[in-house]
Amino acid sequence: MAESKHNHDIEETAECCCCSGKTKDRDEKEFKDLMNRLKRIEGQVRGVEGMLENDAYCTDILIQVSAITSALNSFNKVLLANHMRTCVADNIREGNDEIIDELVVTLQKLMK
Repeated sequence: MAESKHNHDIEETAECCCCSGKTKDRDEKEFKDLMNRLKRIEGQVRGVEGMLENDAYCTDILIQVSAITSALNSFNKVLLANHMRTCVADNIREGNDEIIDELVVTLQKLMK
């Protein structure tokens, strides 16, 4: 039951954002790892909100924002590696070389 709810959530997320409309069935380990990373980042962002509300010194806030940026970059690296090991590799094995063009476009967007 939890598995079908999990898959439904992924499909809803893909449909409601400005993405390709494709979906991905993630195994439970990958899903939990990515969600844990996002929850930690969310906590860091809330911490910065609290710092701002409490008139924290600018450089202290900047350092915390830098840590959030680093955490988001780490999240992207993990997600990209998983994408290449699964989605990209599977598509290439199935003869869909267009996935390489998609990956190149994605990498170009990430490297702005």
